[in-house]
Amino acid sequence: MNLLKKTLRVGLVVGIFIAVAVLVSNIWVVRSTRDHVLTDYKLLPDSGVALVLGTSHRLSNGSPNPFFHNRMATAAELYKQGKIIHFIASGDNRTRYYNEPVEMQKALIILGVPAEAITLDYAGLRTLDSIVRCKEIFGQTNIIIITQPFHSYRALFISNYFQVSAVALVANEPSQEAALRVYLREYLARTKAILDLYVLGTGPRHLGDKEPIGI
Repeated sequence: MNLLKKTLRVGLVVGIFIAVAVLVSNIWVVRSTRDHVLTDYKLLPDSGVALVLGTSHRLSNGSPNPFFHNRMATAAELYKQGKIIHFIASGDNRTRYYNEPVEMQKALIILGVPAEAITLDYAGLRTLDSIVRCKEIFGQTNIIIITQPFHSYRALFISNYFQVSAVALVANEPSQEAALRVYLREYLARTKAILDLYVLGTGPRHLGDKEPIGI
């Protein structure tokens, strides 16, 4: 019985520590970046370069992913308004059947963005990879990030760490109910981002030759 009590006590302490760590991490990430999260494209400078962060174009049940399609719609509108002249579509390309950058390119072209205004980054396996590669491979240190609000804080936090000057122009989010699982995962991802940056020193999985974007 004493062993059980000790085990429960240790488990409780560990649980409280993790909960506090997640809470503090989220407060830090959001408060340090929220002033750079924009909803009005008119506040953006003209003729910028945007990093569009990838996600699957379909949900696990095969239906269209609203996160993906809202990002593409926002990106295309910024192009039409002259706020963006070039996009880096960065995402996962894990197999021949799963290719986020190509799906982003297809969607953007359908929405009126010319192919020559899109650079594909096939090694954007994580947000950290996308941002570091944007700087180190494509030579961009001043960018506009296109994603949903919940994701934008972490993306900006990572950008700040790697000295990339960035603002986020956020796309619409689906209903709270539909996105609950995504939000919960993001709370943990913010904590992991801090561990990656300040404890583990995690870098991108792939770099390679530089491919500067000439605009």
